[in-house]
Amino acid sequence: MKKEVNIYLDKTAISLSIVCAMHCLFVPLVLLYAPTLAISVLTDEWFHSLLLFLVFPVSVFAMFLGCKKHKRYHIIFYGIIGLTILSVSAIWGHDIFGESGEIVATLIGASVLSFGHYKNQKLCKNCCD
Repeated sequence: MKKEVNIYLDKTAISLSIVCAMHCLFVPLVLLYAPTLAISVLTDEWFHSLLLFLVFPVSVFAMFLGCKKHKRYHIIFYGIIGLTILSVSAIWGHDIFGESGEIVATLIGASVLSFGHYKNQKLCKNCCD
């Protein structure tokens, strides 16, 4: 039962990272073709904070459960690095990196985090079969 919960959490965290990446990539393109969407909720900075608010606890919990199970604690570093990049990007990204840099940083953070969850999921599947 715990194995299924952990795999589900990893998949949820990966899905949230993909939503974040898609938001960063496609919202600017959509705004070019539909400028009235600029007043949309999806363009607000709080949307990044909302995604981070969802990603953070799911990722921490999934990584913790996975590492507790498979005992390969190096996986936590992917989570820490990915969540740190995502947090910096969501909170200060526009000010530090500019708009394009914020998008790149968010994509890098989401990719590192997703890779960590992918590895965590694989290790959990192979751990106790």
